[in-house]
Amino acid sequence: MTAGSVAAVVVNYNAGAHLVACLASLAANGIDVIIVVDNGSVDDSRQVTEAAGAIWLPTGGNLGYGRAANRGAVTPAARAADYLLVCNPDVEVDAGAVAALVTSLQADPGLGLVGPRLSNVDGSLYPSARTFPDLLDAIGHGLLGMVAPRNRFTRRYRLLDWDHGGAARVDWVSGACFLARRQAWDAVGGFDPSYFMYLEDVDLCWRLGRAGWAIGYEPAPEVTHVQGVSANRHPYRMLAAHHRSMWRFAWRTTAGPKRAALPVVAVGLAGRFVVATIEHRLGRPEVPAVDSDRPRRPPSGASTGGGAPGPLP
Repeated sequence: MTAGSVAAVVVNYNAGAHLVACLASLAANGIDVIIVVDNGSVDDSRQVTEAAGAIWLPTGGNLGYGRAANRGAVTPAARAADYLLVCNPDVEVDAGAVAALVTSLQADPGLGLVGPRLSNVDGSLYPSARTFPDLLDAIGHGLLGMVAPRNRFTRRYRLLDWDHGGAARVDWVSGACFLARRQAWDAVGGFDPSYFMYLEDVDLCWRLGRAGWAIGYEPAPEVTHVQGVSANRHPYRMLAAHHRSMWRFAWRTTAGPKRAALPVVAVGLAGRFVVATIEHRLGRPEVPAVDSDRPRRPPSGASTGGGAPGPLP
């Protein structure tokens, strides 16, 4: 591989036609090697992968997102690359997007990981760059986010009031698609395998920050994300995994006197899980779609984060 080479790891679970489009978009970006790590699919994912000329890596079961991505990242083909692109199988990467992400990392040696602008299938913005919320914002977002998605806690946490058209350092970016510097990825050991699903991306960025690496958001490349293609197959299991991950992250990152509030957080998460389950049974999603108002730009080059991380994604 040449300097600046990229290996892509796609974590797949019965993604069907979405995987076809994902692999085609990655190939169009000239990626050196593409590895599909499969979590026990029963559809035609293997045939799709091999037809696209990508590497098929079955795990033998559903390991979850982070553990599967780690499996792909330690293969010799991935280790030989300078950069690691990790993505869902339901994303489509615009032509030139990967090169733009590589350029972003090359231009700023302090960045360990960079995420692109994510768009929903209707072209609207998905707020993929966010802050680590303090405990108050986390609680406010957790309690109000499902019923009032424009509340001030959610707006501050999801960075809905700044210009997503400008590059910036942020606290964390979505694990649906990001490019990591191999050196940074290895420094923290990739994803924490104790997260089955959800918040493994938040935790990864948090640990990178503690290791001295910055996280970047680069809007020039655009990636379309369908969302929920695999998770929707087992909604209640995913809701449970979501809330377990929130508790795990809260326990890990809350320090000092704020730990006294953890029992309240536990009760709140239990209540939120019950409400989210009822909402799903009634046919309403756990997290309502949010649109963006006219945004404001954050200070150039400055991190948008503030206090200690809270528990909610």
